[in-house]
Amino acid sequence: MTEKQKDKPDPEQAAGANPDPFAMVAEIKTRGPAPVHLWDPPFCGDIDMEIRRDGNWVHEGRVVRRPAMVRLFASILKKENDRHYLVTPVEKVGIRVEDCPFLVVDMDVSGAGRQQRISFTTNTDEQFPLDSEHPLRLDGDEQEPHPVVQVRGGLEGLVSRAVFYRLVELIEEDENGRPGLFSHGHFFPVSGAEN
Repeated sequence: MTEKQKDKPDPEQAAGANPDPFAMVAEIKTRGPAPVHLWDPPFCGDIDMEIRRDGNWVHEGRVVRRPAMVRLFASILKKENDRHYLVTPVEKVGIRVEDCPFLVVDMDVSGAGRQQRISFTTNTDEQFPLDSEHPLRLDGDEQEPHPVVQVRGGLEGLVSRAVFYRLVELIEEDENGRPGLFSHGHFFPVSGAEN
């Protein structure tokens, strides 16, 4: 190969065979979370990033302060075999999650009784209903309840203390006398939450 041939750009690269994954994700983000369930890129190792229990994303010991950057990272988050990854179409990197990757920070309620509809908002501004696809479960015990809700794709959200207290006020009994929450036509038992 001559020196001139070495300097010539690769035709596949010039045609866009290696797109910028960050540009792709930024474009996808405008339509909501990326379709990470469709992507199976090679694993590129772990990075020094952690999602803390309080919802903060920490990279190399420093809290990520830009909400737009946190939303971008959250949009490419995926869970596989009890591990969490950031995924693009071309690479996958492992991150640590202290508890749940999302924190539920707000809720809206409409209707009452069996017609009640509860919707949640996460710390990354994702909104979703409490329904059969996004069930609530109560782990922990009466002294230290650990309310968790499915957000998407196996990713969970820890219900913040303030939202949990609001949920407790909505607890009713079903026809079998079990305490729980009605939402979007479903009943979610929360035994022990009212104590």
